[in-house]
Amino acid sequence: MAANERSDHPWMSMSDLELLKSAGLYLKDRQSGKEGLTLGGILIFGNEELIHVALPHHRTDAILRRVNLDRYDDRDDIRVNLLESYERLMQFVSKHLNDTFYLEGDRRISLRDKIFREVVSNLLIHREFANPFPAKLIIEKDRVVTENSNKTHGNGVIDPENFSPFPKNPTIARFFKEIGLVDELGSGVRNIYKYNKIYSGAEPVFMEEDVFRTIIPLIPQATPQATPQATPQATPQAEVKEDLDRTREILEFCRTPKSRQEIQDYIEIKDTKDFRTRILNPLIKGGLLKLTLPDKPTSPRQKYYS
Repeated sequence: MAANERSDHPWMSMSDLELLKSAGLYLKDRQSGKEGLTLGGILIFGNEELIHVALPHHRTDAILRRVNLDRYDDRDDIRVNLLESYERLMQFVSKHLNDTFYLEGDRRISLRDKIFREVVSNLLIHREFANPFPAKLIIEKDRVVTENSNKTHGNGVIDPENFSPFPKNPTIARFFKEIGLVDELGSGVRNIYKYNKIYSGAEPVFMEEDVFRTIIPLIPQATPQATPQATPQATPQAEVKEDLDRTREILEFCRTPKSRQEIQDYIEIKDTKDFRTRILNPLIKGGLLKLTLPDKPTSPRQKYYS
């Protein structure tokens, strides 16, 4: 895999031990003088038994939840090393998500694979391995959500155009970069943002907290160009930024369930019909807001959460 990225990669001429040392996965402790595999080395290359001894709680849960919302329709309980975990998660995504035809220049690419290559790699690499909270990839009817424990360096929704990436596990991240499973630090968020707007017509959301959440909407949203009222002019950049900022505010506000009136009052919009049509319904259709009573969408007790 490294040679596919660079034909003269130095790892090609190394023994297994030399490669591990070169990648920073086999080190010598200066105080004790002992040598051995790091936890990163075990997580990348170890078999299931070795990983269980070193990190008993290590697990990634892949869940399909479209019909049976209380439990699941399909599941893969993944307790293997990170390389095998990557393959199994990508297989799970391919099994349950459609792909769409797309040309980038004159070359056909898989939008699904472009997006979830980044999503899966980020889920596996940038997590707090000492925390027993299991990483999750959950495919729902209208969105995909990933969750992983996180040593936070900020709080709230990430702006892909204005954020400073922080390496959570730099040695593991460098290894994944050398074998072509990730790009430069920070590019993953931007790539997901770029390709998901083509894939589903909706913007993904990245929320940094003690549990890092990525929300990938799956249902295409109507855009101004697709409606009868559309004008030939492109939406001004300032309006796009204003809409994005308002969406972030609403998602932050709805971390705990809020009623329609509470959200409407919070963003100071008086016209209920305008609020539902222009703001609330697109957020629901895009999978960014969920209903506390999904079987009773018009219930007066209905609340919405992110």
